[in-house]
Amino acid sequence: MTEITEYITNDYKAISSDETISEVQDFFIDVSFSHFSVLNEGIYIGSIAADDVETFDADKKVADYKYALEGFYARNTMIWLDVLEVFAKNHTNVVPVLDENNTYLGYYELEDIVKFFHETPFLKEQGGIIVVKKSILDYSMSQITQIVESNNGKLLGLFVSDADNQSVQITIKIALGSMNDIIQTFRRYNYEIISEHHEDNYLNNLKERSDYLDKYLNI
Repeated sequence: MTEITEYITNDYKAISSDETISEVQDFFIDVSFSHFSVLNEGIYIGSIAADDVETFDADKKVADYKYALEGFYARNTMIWLDVLEVFAKNHTNVVPVLDENNTYLGYYELEDIVKFFHETPFLKEQGGIIVVKKSILDYSMSQITQIVESNNGKLLGLFVSDADNQSVQITIKIALGSMNDIIQTFRRYNYEIISEHHEDNYLNNLKERSDYLDKYLNI
């Protein structure tokens, strides 16, 4: 699989702090970026937001608005999931990339990272999705793995897809194994099944009994 660092790009050179706001305004007219990297004598000092630039004085320099720059970035050693988190937390579609010495290497575009995600086995390989819910104090990733593998399932990936102060929802992608057996094992370990499954005999039986009861009451 492609390494995420292969998506680092320098298609557009970073903005210099010596540039005028007018020049930066022209730049953002030509691109669809929400932010872009700013360098001062080659050193990354933050990202400037397209929305902010619209309100700045066109005759001033970027350096005059240093206080408004946003300092987010990704390291070139980060895994793709951590990079995706930087995008999400900062509501941006461009993230600067720095090495361990804080040298500016280029930037990631959100579209490329999403494309990378689509190439991961979690999305690319065929399999079934189960969403389970449990108390935030009681769930265990190792237990979830054990439940899947003890039923001859192959775990393709899992992540916390929702959470509050009381509980978490975990999305799990599974290949191989009996989906119904895995579902019933989760129930025995007091996991609530959030997703619906045609092969879920427990739910099917409940529905059949409900239908029978409806017919009986309508006689």
